[in-house]
Amino acid sequence: MTDQPTVLIDVVGRIGQVTLNRPASINALDHSMALAMHDALRAWANDPAIEAVVVAGAGERGLCVGGDIAAIHRDASKLSSGGGDDAAAAESPSGRFWADEYRLNLDISTYPKPYVAIMDGIVMGGGVGISAHGNTRVVTDRTRLGMPEVGIGFVPDVGGTFLLSGVPDELGTFAALTGGTLSGADAIVMGLADHYVPAENLDAFRDAIVSDGVDAAVARYAVTPPASALDSERDWIREAFAADTVSEIIERCRAVGVESADRAADRIASKSPASLAATLYALRHRDSDLAAALRREYRVSLRFLQHSDMAEGIRAQVIDKDRAPAWTSDHASAAATLDAVFAPLPARYELSLDTTTVQEESNV
Repeated sequence: MTDQPTVLIDVVGRIGQVTLNRPASINALDHSMALAMHDALRAWANDPAIEAVVVAGAGERGLCVGGDIAAIHRDASKLSSGGGDDAAAAESPSGRFWADEYRLNLDISTYPKPYVAIMDGIVMGGGVGISAHGNTRVVTDRTRLGMPEVGIGFVPDVGGTFLLSGVPDELGTFAALTGGTLSGADAIVMGLADHYVPAENLDAFRDAIVSDGVDAAVARYAVTPPASALDSERDWIREAFAADTVSEIIERCRAVGVESADRAADRIASKSPASLAATLYALRHRDSDLAAALRREYRVSLRFLQHSDMAEGIRAQVIDKDRAPAWTSDHASAAATLDAVFAPLPARYELSLDTTTVQEESNV
């Protein structure tokens, strides 16, 4: 039997449908999938027969667990073992993938038609990039959203630093540095999602989009979300995560005197110090817009592809699963390397973003 495509592109009525189709890997996104998705979106942007787009994941486990981590590990292992520089990182499969993925993320953020992201189940890393930048973001009671990159020696990318740095009361800083998961209700409180539809109603909701349009479907099936657990922790998070260094954030968490704050401190302390320092710096120095954030994240991503913590973090968390990464720096030394991490790339390797294609096509 012929294998199915890893991205299913379909039109039902006047609705374009994109389904990530790797359910066994929770729809992990690879380069070919990002390109196929972007091609469909560009075609539909200027097609008068298409009124809206729906993006979902095959199976019941989630929209997308993130990038193809095994492929990234291969590049990180090679580049961090002495054969890496900015040029090699940019020209690696991961570097090329990120460049096209980030272009996709940017076009999603300016898509000229309703872009309905079904953020059901696991939505992490690259899954956030193809959903949270959209204009109609739907979560459910099964949503588990997160940017867990600091746990694998990486940093939030796909515009994650831009999204999280804009969340009030340091809730975005909390999510980025702990790498924990958020519920659908949490995502709405943080401004990362718009509507809450119970998972049991998703099929009917999608049918209603086809028959009645996006607005009518939302009006019929979206409900008030339950209380957000994260929102109830807002007061101590606001104070503890306002500190200027990772070490001080950990100290403030331990001083709060509640179990949830102690757990947060423990989680942060287990992450890569280099990743934490770069993440906090990116959050504290928010870019003016998503395009600028993606360009900076691309630089940082290539630098971490060359950093031994990334290969080691993926090994410990995903490959060997011993959960015992041997990080190469402490918090003080990690902070001292930030200038090099964020420095511009050689000009020919800076990320080029076509920010006008979809918008111009939609105005023809």
